[in-house]
Parts: sequence; C-alpha cells; structure tokens
Amino acid sequence: MNRTFRKLEKAYENAQCIPIHPESRMVFMSDCHRGVGNWGDNFQPNQNLFFAALQYYHRRRFTYIELGDGDELWENRKLKEIIQIHSNQFWIMSEMYRENRFYMIYGNHDRKKGKDRFFGKICNTYYCESEGTERDLFPDMKVQEAIRLKDCCDGQEIFLVHGHQGDLWNDTLWKLSRFLVRYVWRRLELAGCNDPTSTAKNYHKKEKTEKKLAHWAEENKKILIAGHTHRPVFPKPGKGYYFNDGCCVHPRCITAIELERGALTLVKWSMEVREDNLVYIGRQVLEGPVSIKEYR
Repeated sequence: MNRTFRKLEKAYENAQCIPIHPESRMVFMSDCHRGVGNWGDNFQPNQNLFFAALQYYHRRRFTYIELGDGDELWENRKLKEIIQIHSNQFWIMSEMYRENRFYMIYGNHDRKKGKDRFFGKICNTYYCESEGTERDLFPDMKVQEAIRLKDCCDGQEIFLVHGHQGDLWNDTLWKLSRFLVRYVWRRLELAGCNDPTSTAKNYHKKEKTEKKLAHWAEENKKILIAGHTHRPVFPKPGKGYYFNDGCCVHPRCITAIELERGALTLVKWSMEVREDNLVYIGRQVLEGPVSIKEYR
C-alpha cells in the first residue's frame, strides 16, 4: 500500500494542471491496446466503435483525454506500424490535438511514450498515403503520467492517472513483464493460459489494485479517474471517490466517462439493431450524470 501511495503522490505532484469550468466538455477513455492488426490486436474488433465515438465527441467539441495503454507496446515494438494500421483513429486524434482538445497519459503497456525522444521522433508527423506527403500528427506533444483537472470556480480537482502506479509487475518490474508478455505469455495464451501479471485478466490483482486506488482517493478526498483494470467503476456520492472508465477492448463494446456541465456520466458504445434490422453504433448511459459537487 505504501509503495502505491508514494507513486500516486509523486504523480500528483508532477501532474499537468488543466483548468476546467462549468462549460467544459471532456471524455476519458483508456486501454485501447491498439496493435498491428494481427490476431493479437485486441483493439481490432472495436476499432469502428472507437472511431464513431471519437467522431461524436469531436463534433460536440469535447476534449479527449486518453488514460493510458492506448497502444500495445509490450507485444509490439514499433509504434509507427500501429499508427499506420489504425490511421483513421490517429487522424481524428490529431485533428483534436490541433484544436488543443487531446491529451495523452501513458500506462504500463505504453510507458515508453513518456520519453520525449521516443515519442517525438515517431509522432511529430506521419506519412499520408492518399496525399503522398508527411503531415503533422502530434507535434511537440508531451505524454503525461498524470493530469489534474482544477475547477476555476472553487478549486475542486479531478486526478487522472492510468492506475498501475506502485504495482510490482506493472510498474517496478515492468521491463521484465514486457519481456514475459512479448516472448512467453503471448504464445501460451493460445493454449488457454492467462497471463498472471495482467491486472485486467487476474481478478485477485484487479480487486487489490482497485482497493489501493480507492483508498488513496478516500484519504485525499479527491475524485480519481483511472483505467488499467478494464472494469468500469462509478461510485454514488458518499460511497467513494474512485472511478474507472473501463476499457476499449470489452467484448462487443467500449466504455467511457464523460464530464459535461460539471457532471460525470459513465457511457457504453456498442452495435445496436433497430426494429427494421438496421445496424448502427449507439451510445448508452450506464450511470449518471452526477455533479462532481456531490463528491465533496
């Protein structure tokens, strides 16, 4: 517990601070685990759901904050290949970044993006095949470990972090875990073995991680929104401060948390079928909206 608290405190102290106001519109998603389009790309089945959701948020002038593990850099070495395979997603994210409405937090699976030399070299520009030229992607972008949203009116804060901080396998020994995932567990998963280092697939680790995050949030009386465990969490006022946006690799759906007019809402994006059998991508409210003022 102490290791997690120390890491969260350090992340909080070094976090980028972004002012918010009652008219702010933001959406938080995480754990896309974008890959290279092969059998190991868990994002592939939901890529159209994600693209439709981002189009919706782009049209409605939301700011998108990705809470870590956006790209799968444990199984894959080359981020440039991921960008090429999922060019639609990166195009719309670059449009939002150009409008100052996109921020990225790194998680355990993509923490290399926190290194300016690595991320800047690859993500300043990308090659647009249709135009045959280099175009801006995320020029001069800094990928953060954590972000603090601070209300301009009363100073209330929302702390955004991936949620792996302090975890032995996913933080302290992350390089060893990356090696095991890349060269051992990825192959054994085909035989039906689950990766014991994965918080998302190990329910004991999932509950242990969530308990630590919830304890930190309760101790500091701050709303904390994380990802990492892939399990959505949306407490009622008076029942806790720890939220989780879920992930973008659920079977047949993705989940997100929205902040609009000072209220939080947990939503799901999935394929829906109308009575006339027309298939469409729909947004469904799972919890909320609940004003952040109720979590004082």
